[in-house]
Amino acid sequence: MDLRIGLGFDSHEFEAGKKLILGGVEIEYEYGLKGHSDGDALLHAITDAILAAIGEKDIGEIFKDTDPRWKNAPSSIFLKKALELMKDKGFKIINLDCTIIADKPKIAPDKDEIKEKPSQLIGISKNR
Repeated sequence: MDLRIGLGFDSHEFEAGKKLILGGVEIEYEYGLKGHSDGDALLHAITDAILAAIGEKDIGEIFKDTDPRWKNAPSSIFLKKALELMKDKGFKIINLDCTIIADKPKIAPDKDEIKEKPSQLIGISKNR
């Protein structure tokens, strides 16, 4: 068995006038995360972890922020592409752990949904 481990990290500034999306879930808040796409830092980090584990280019190289196709695109598109590349190479995800670091907004009310949505996209139990 060829076991691979990938590490992904992402951070974005807040920006007025954008929706806040984390893990594919819209969080009620006055600011969103600045980014060419929807700015979903959690899905970006997961995508980068997968790409790193399989030896691919990172999310910024594959989905360039200068490409108008990705303007305001849902980050689930990036994750789905990374999963496709992973499957093509014969790998699968065994487990996933993510940490969100933020003082505001409080994400505890949305925590279960933030865990569930990426799990559904990846096709694993949210307990893994």
